[in-house]
Amino acid sequence: MDAVAQTDIPALTLRSRGKVRDIYDLSPESLLIVTTDRISAYDVIMPDPIPQKGVILNQITLFWMDMFRDMVPNHLLATEVANFPAACAPYAEQLAGRSVVARKAKPLPIECIVRGFITGSGLKDYKATGTVCGHALPAGLVESDILPEPLFTPSTKADLGAHDENITLAKAKDMIGVELCAKVEELSLAMYAKARDYARGRGIIIADTKFEFGQTDDGLILIDEVLTPDSSRFWPAEGYKPGNSQPSYDKQYLRDWLTSIGFDKKPPAPRLPEDVVARTREKYLTAYAVLTGKKLA
Repeated sequence: MDAVAQTDIPALTLRSRGKVRDIYDLSPESLLIVTTDRISAYDVIMPDPIPQKGVILNQITLFWMDMFRDMVPNHLLATEVANFPAACAPYAEQLAGRSVVARKAKPLPIECIVRGFITGSGLKDYKATGTVCGHALPAGLVESDILPEPLFTPSTKADLGAHDENITLAKAKDMIGVELCAKVEELSLAMYAKARDYARGRGIIIADTKFEFGQTDDGLILIDEVLTPDSSRFWPAEGYKPGNSQPSYDKQYLRDWLTSIGFDKKPPAPRLPEDVVARTREKYLTAYAVLTGKKLA
């Protein structure tokens, strides 16, 4: 199965090539966003793509955006290649399933992270300070514990290759304003709660996730990816036990493998063995199937 590690559409202007997405200008109002099969860990792009990963991420995002459509507008203008501009037609096979035409927006300079369980960088902060992004937490929490209530813990948005930094709510208010910060906090917590309850009913724990928002002349919209295995931690509910790390349906498996071989979290990244590629792909496919009830063709 061929993977799409990078796209090249000469008829369009490449706006940016990120860790996963290739973004092209279509018009003054719209973009073509292509989710490739690239995968990164610790903000380093791996040299080997994961076949179908981009399709999985895109389809999961479409699933959640549809679920949240009555809560917040999103950037989607077209999701089927047949409805894309004519310049995209010669690349239809490559773009199918992994691309959208999206409305341009001015992204907020923060990532809207919601944590329902204590793990990752939140656990590291808690062990050092007893707090997470300024939120005081009870003593005695252990890795993977459920939090008393979900926390809105924003971070900065780092440039490609750099690391996002957790910030306090006060800092986020300074960056985007008190009123806007309150709005994205409310939306983020509400979307997380709805997704958490839905996923739990299908046997998945959403430990944490991040949302991104943009501003348009018409107001705030939901952009980028939503509740994917790249932007979230998905744990199987069966066998969940606090006190250590959990099995997952996301790229934690890849992070763990990189740690096991002593990767220093700096480029260049090592080549990925075939079994690591296959196992990572399997986890992404499982997340898609369990969450949506569908299987990729």
